[in-house]
Amino acid sequence: MNETVALGALDTPVGRLLVGVTEIGIASVHFRDSPAERARLLDALGLPVADDPSRTEPALSRLADYFTGRLEEFALPVDWRLTSRVQGQVLATLYETVPFGRVVTYGELGERSGSGVPARAIGQIMGSNPVPVIVPCHRVVASNSLGGYSGGSGIEIKRWLLTLEGALPPTLDWDPGEGPVTP
Repeated sequence: MNETVALGALDTPVGRLLVGVTEIGIASVHFRDSPAERARLLDALGLPVADDPSRTEPALSRLADYFTGRLEEFALPVDWRLTSRVQGQVLATLYETVPFGRVVTYGELGERSGSGVPARAIGQIMGSNPVPVIVPCHRVVASNSLGGYSGGSGIEIKRWLLTLEGALPPTLDWDPGEGPVTP
């Protein structure tokens, strides 16, 4: 049997997410669903598309539950094929050891993963995470600030996700049903 990828999309407060799921697991989450992003994902994976809603439904329903505050752990298999060995090691450590509502610094994640990767390189790995939100790169912060975030519209998405999880206190006008205000 040839491998395929099933694609699904979900409207969320942080944008319309595009999810790619192979027979192995979640391979990609992107903050914008567009024909160009779908083509880029298919090219990166080198797999044909399968029309298989039963494959995407678990990820989409768990993401929907996460964004409404009803889910704290995705517990989904991840297909790491879009990562290098070291990226996969660091991201798998993040996925397995940093729970909902908690944060870890770039340096702590590097040490925890046993990868020998310095904090600056951990930031680059987070920026290239092919499965954001589910593999929670937003939970990785600098020792003295939130650090950066390349997902969606940037740092305001990170701040919004951390507020949703209770890792940051909400502002007086924060509404979990509305996405972050971006410049």
